Amino acid sequence: MTHVAPQKIDCHVHLIGDGSSGGGCWLRLKSIAHRLMARIILHQVGLPSSALQNGLDAQIENRLVDLVCGSSLDAVVLLAQDIPHRDDGTPMPENGAFFVPNHYLLQVCSRHPGLFLPAVSIHPARRDSMDELDRCLFAGARVLKLLPNCLNVDYADPRYRPFWEKMAAANMILLSHTGGELSLPVMNHQFADPRLLSHPLDCGVTVIAAHCAGRSGLWDADHTDALLDMFGKWPRLFGDNSALCSPVRCRTLPKILPESIRQRIVHGSDFPISVSGFGPWRMGLIDRDTWRASSQEPNVLERDVLLKRAIGFDDAQLTRMAQLLGNKSSDPLTISPP
Repeated sequence: MTHVAPQKIDCHVHLIGDGSSGGGCWLRLKSIAHRLMARIILHQVGLPSSALQNGLDAQIENRLVDLVCGSSLDAVVLLAQDIPHRDDGTPMPENGAFFVPNHYLLQVCSRHPGLFLPAVSIHPARRDSMDELDRCLFAGARVLKLLPNCLNVDYADPRYRPFWEKMAAANMILLSHTGGELSLPVMNHQFADPRLLSHPLDCGVTVIAAHCAGRSGLWDADHTDALLDMFGKWPRLFGDNSALCSPVRCRTLPKILPESIRQRIVHGSDFPISVSGFGPWRMGLIDRDTWRASSQEPNVLERDVLLKRAIGFDDAQLTRMAQLLGNKSSDPLTISPP
């Protein structure tokens, strides 16, 4: 029998757009600082700042195709982004920084089957949340992405239990932001606490805690220790190392490098967030030559892969998302707790 190597997957790649293709995306750059940051981000992913004026939808899609095909990755999990909602289900688009609707994400992924894997985004307080979940599952989505502190999602709300149970029954993975957030407006800082993930976990959902619950800003609370404690109780709980090759989030890296923790880590980049070896070098995790060599790699997805390997993550983190996507909810992964 021919052995098929598991796919190398980046589990955390944001789709962004301006709605220029008619897909319904929007992006709000409310200040000079936000516009400057957006131009810097576009430059580092290889796009001109003029993309912000018009045509961002197509340019981001085409650039992502080039980046994935030009990397050692086989696929990326591409993320939609819902808007914030009140607890009663009233939408609050005025509190959102960007929006990528599920139908647009699914269209983009359908144009690049196997290369882009869809992660839809559904606020569970939405009045159509169960119907939308059914639609997305029917379309083949296997991952759901939420930023609870930015979207106002209280995982402890008992009204959401049927939503989590439907996800669990469908073997759908929850990729949840944990820890601080600097790039987007935060509605409730308490929802950054990974301990709230115990509620979907208790319903049988496999959960990936994005950023391993570390700091984003200099003064954020660090929840990583709480997350690592949870690994011992919840075999279906994982963390991703997305955005950890950045100047502030790099502080999380030493906590998740021990071998017993690394087996619970999934590879992610957090594209289009900047990827740099400066933070890992400052933490003493790579030497100056490695930092300089990584900066010569123009493909930001591949640069992140190279840095994660140099820092000490083995290739198992690159294939762990494929393992999770192929795993049945009735058959827990045989990974020992730390």
